[in-house]
Amino acid sequence: MKLKLMMLAAVLVTGPNTLASRPNIVLIMADDLGYECLGVHGGAYAKTRNHERAHKMISEGETVEVLETTPYRTPVLDRLAGTGVRFDHCHSQPLCTPSRVQIMTGKYNSRNYRGFNLLDPDETTFAQLLKQAGYATCIAGKWQLNGGRKSNEEMLNRPRHFGFDEWCLWQVTTDGRTKIDGRRVDGRYAHPVLSINGKLHDRMQDKYGPDVCTDYLLDFMARHKDAPFLVYYPMILTHCPFTITPDCPEWQDPATRKAESNYKGNPKYFPDMVTYMDKLVGRIVDKLDQLGLRDNTLVLFTGDNGTDKPIVSTLNGRLVAGGKRTSTDWGTRVPLIANWPGTVPPGQVRDDLVDFSDFLPTLCEVAGVKVPGDLKIDGRSFLPQLTGKPGQPREWIYGWHYPFGRKDGAEWARTQRYKLYRDGRFYDVSRDVVEREPIGDDELSPETRRIRDMLREVINQNTRPGFHEKN
Repeated sequence: MKLKLMMLAAVLVTGPNTLASRPNIVLIMADDLGYECLGVHGGAYAKTRNHERAHKMISEGETVEVLETTPYRTPVLDRLAGTGVRFDHCHSQPLCTPSRVQIMTGKYNSRNYRGFNLLDPDETTFAQLLKQAGYATCIAGKWQLNGGRKSNEEMLNRPRHFGFDEWCLWQVTTDGRTKIDGRRVDGRYAHPVLSINGKLHDRMQDKYGPDVCTDYLLDFMARHKDAPFLVYYPMILTHCPFTITPDCPEWQDPATRKAESNYKGNPKYFPDMVTYMDKLVGRIVDKLDQLGLRDNTLVLFTGDNGTDKPIVSTLNGRLVAGGKRTSTDWGTRVPLIANWPGTVPPGQVRDDLVDFSDFLPTLCEVAGVKVPGDLKIDGRSFLPQLTGKPGQPREWIYGWHYPFGRKDGAEWARTQRYKLYRDGRFYDVSRDVVEREPIGDDELSPETRRIRDMLREVINQNTRPGFHEKN
């Protein structure tokens, strides 16, 4: 690995600016937050009589009674979108680890996904590339990339191996749970279990995990304000268990300020978690302002996959059943907002396709770092579009999603409108967003036939060789 890093350092080509003048980068990725969960998109939480039953009925195309809808309160992100740019067609993978592997390496999962909860130690990340170019690097939030629960020194320091100088993370060497009063409870929210720079902190009494992570990032930015830094914040929020935040009245009572033993928690708290997530984004932006760094910092916000079950929302009046783990739009369509005063023109809404392989080359271009050719990444930079230029938008994106083996997953390629699966199902997702009615061969126009054939070739070119062959 040491030799690999030396080789990377030798081939990096930086831009013309001095190190001190290069922009800072803050990449924030919320957990289990679909496109429909932001106010700026027209999203609202839908209250139903039975969350699980309503979610199932909506997924199956049945009518559901909605008792009331409450717009998601995301004023910070709404403002960042209004004074920056938002993309309406950004797609992640349908699940957390696959998305994290793709966003950090710039490669499709067909090339380097090795298993759930694992990032191949031989892979190169955007943090390694920027660190080699002189950036100070920090990650906080959720890790889930070690491939096991070993707590030896190597595993405790795996984030450093992937290019991070400092970290404050949940789920590094444990499953993120702990035991309190004889109960096995979640360790990401109340009384959290976090790994900070190689030291495991179990049961941080009366602390709130997302606050601890955010505080760490604010301190890191203050300590590195005079040199370029990369902050990567794969947030703990808004993943289940759906539970109280410090802004809920229940947090003030020690009897109800407790870690959740029920994996899912109570969905009624999901809107509060969305609002608190937005509040933490605001704390980061405010800190950049206080440090005088705002005009020299690119802030990117996205989500790692669709919203979890059994959350039901509305998107501009249309019911949406949280689609995490599924390959439909509700499993992969996520927010993407970029804000950089003076560089990103305000008020842009773009229809360009973006997928998670595109983040690595974008961050590198922002930092003036050349991506080594031998990495053979799949992404392309969307920096030109951020700055209001046409750029080179994608004609298609590709998805390879087999998180737990060959029998559990899907493979597809798509444009904004059309989507083809490996098994031949072909959809017009602009009219059939939940993919219930495949387009028949006799319904294809010459143009849609061309698009289908093009997408079939994309799948053939990007699939993992031999993966679908029978043993």
